[in-house]
Amino acid sequence: MITKADKNAVRKKRHARVRSKLSGTAARPRLNVYRSNKHIYAQLIDDVNGVTLASASTLDKEVSVESASNIDAAVKIGELVAKRAVEKGIKSIVFDRGGYLYHGRVKALADAARENGLEF
Repeated sequence: MITKADKNAVRKKRHARVRSKLSGTAARPRLNVYRSNKHIYAQLIDDVNGVTLASASTLDKEVSVESASNIDAAVKIGELVAKRAVEKGIKSIVFDRGGYLYHGRVKALADAARENGLEF
């Protein structure tokens, strides 16, 4: 039986492996996704300078969803982070799925970000 701790350890190992190969810059920041059981978070990160350029999560006040842990919420976060990025003049990004499978909430967030002006 696989426990939740084992699953997260495997995810962290996968994330470290992926992160060793991709990095965000000021011109092309990294869109990092983190999903918990209750919420989903997205950040645009410039790894060279170590700063977060834009972020969005289901905890933001302007995000109103019935459930913060479903695909509808992920779509809204994808739209919001893309709008904030475009406002700052960011169009091209590197997608970091955070070690999660590209499926469900992570895919919904990525697709919504693409539809709202981000290229990756």
